[in-house]
Amino acid sequence: MIVNPAALDHVGRGLHRPECVLATADGRLHVADWRGGVTVISPDGAQHTVIARDHEGLRPNGIALKPDGSYLLAHLGDEIGGVFRLYPDGRSDTVLTSVDGVALPPTNFPCRDHQGRLWVTVSTRHRPRAAAYRADIADGFIVLVDDRGARIAADGLGYTNECWVDPAGHFLCVNETFARRLTRFAIAADGSLTDRTEIARFGPGTFPDGLVVDADGHFWVTSIVSNRVIRITPDGSHQTVVLEDVEPAHLDWVESAFQAGTMNRPHLDTRGGRHTANISSLAFGGVDRCTAYLGCLLGDRIASFNAGVAGLPPQHWDVAVGIGTAGNQ
Repeated sequence: MIVNPAALDHVGRGLHRPECVLATADGRLHVADWRGGVTVISPDGAQHTVIARDHEGLRPNGIALKPDGSYLLAHLGDEIGGVFRLYPDGRSDTVLTSVDGVALPPTNFPCRDHQGRLWVTVSTRHRPRAAAYRADIADGFIVLVDDRGARIAADGLGYTNECWVDPAGHFLCVNETFARRLTRFAIAADGSLTDRTEIARFGPGTFPDGLVVDADGHFWVTSIVSNRVIRITPDGSHQTVVLEDVEPAHLDWVESAFQAGTMNRPHLDTRGGRHTANISSLAFGGVDRCTAYLGCLLGDRIASFNAGVAGLPPQHWDVAVGIGTAGNQ
């Protein structure tokens, strides 16, 4: 199946850097809000935004849902990062700001698995982060937070981005954006990540960011810049580009800079698609989980299409959330 970008549907309005989108069984979408919180879009189109009032200046990149309906926000600050918890009434708590005695750099993505563990990705230790938009830099890492506390579970990754853990808790898969690969780790009994294996390597124009899995075990990867959605067989042997929306000249400009080691913020902050706005994440939603919703870096709404296959239910699928029941904000 190939999706025509011009045929994409859209939901939401006036969103603020909706980089990460989650879907729940009640039909709601939960979208990161760059102003410091989360916007919830109800099935009828109503929107409700909650901003963390106890922590000013948060910049949520990735978000996760906890069973009580609160959110975990990965803070992508200019110099520092961390993970913070946002409650439906706007209260917020600090979850994690350091690991192994060192302050967390700008933080990319939080992932709760079915076992209740929290996995946190940090793309790079470089500041500014754009200095790591290179194939020859690998200083990203993954933090595990469980009953034993927080610790680095894997290091030396090429710009760590979204990760996914299988429901049984045996494997963790992660996108390495500027190493251009999808990597799998085995999760040992103590939570350590071992047996690092490359599942898929991506070619020119693909910068893997978002990561989810469908009910058939195929990986779905979103690529920033090229606005690609790629479906990958479970063993990584075959890739299908389901969607692409980018002007060739724009992609050539970015690719040339990447190859020269000069890629910088303008290459991510300039829109290159006609119908999409630097898509960055994907969530399967709808009654049958067959609708693919696309988060983005540069747009103010969420694009969607019928994927033709159901997504695997995420850990948060049946979470009931209090945000959005009292009208718009």
